[in-house]
Amino acid sequence: MPLLNTIATPYAEALLQIGRQQGTSDDLAADAKAVLALWTASHVLRDALGSPVLEPDTKKAVITALFQQKGVVKQPASLNLLKLLADRQRISLMGAVLERFLELYRKSKGIALAQVTSATPLTAEQEERLKQKVQAIAGSAAVDCSITVDPSLIGGLIVRIGSQVVDASLAGQVRRLGLSLAKAI
Repeated sequence: MPLLNTIATPYAEALLQIGRQQGTSDDLAADAKAVLALWTASHVLRDALGSPVLEPDTKKAVITALFQQKGVVKQPASLNLLKLLADRQRISLMGAVLERFLELYRKSKGIALAQVTSATPLTAEQEERLKQKVQAIAGSAAVDCSITVDPSLIGGLIVRIGSQVVDASLAGQVRRLGLSLAKAI
C-alpha cells in the first residue's frame, strides 16, 4: 500500500464507520464527491488551504464558509473530517482521503467504478444506458461512472472497469486497423 494510502486510510475508514453507525453513508459519499470535485478543479483552493502560512483556525473558517455555508457539504461528519484534517496539518491530503473513502464506500456497497472517456459529452439518457451496460459487464449491484471528455477519440468511448478495458472509440478502431494492416504486410 503506498504511503499516501497508509496515511489516508484511517481517516477514510473512520468516516465510513461514522456513516454506517448513523446510516448516512450515501450522504457522506455525495458530500465527498462534491468536495472532491471542487478540490480537484481549483488549484487556488488547494494552494490556499495547503499553505503553511495560514493558521488551522483560519483554514477551518474557510472550510466552513466554502463547503458548509455554500451547501457543498450537508453532513456534519463530512465537515468535521475536513476541519480535523486542517487541525492536524493534513489538509493537503484531502483529495487522497476522500478518494480512499469513496473507494471503501463503493467496496462496502458492491458498487463498481467505471472510468469512461467519451469523444463528446453524453446526454442523461446516454449515461443511463451506459450505466446499465457497464453494470452488466461488471456484474455488480450498481455502477459509479466517472465520465471525462476527450475529443481526440474522434468518436465513441473507452470504458475502464478495474483492469478491464473496452475500447469502442473511433481512434481505437483506426489503431487496431493499422495494426492489422501492418501484420498483413
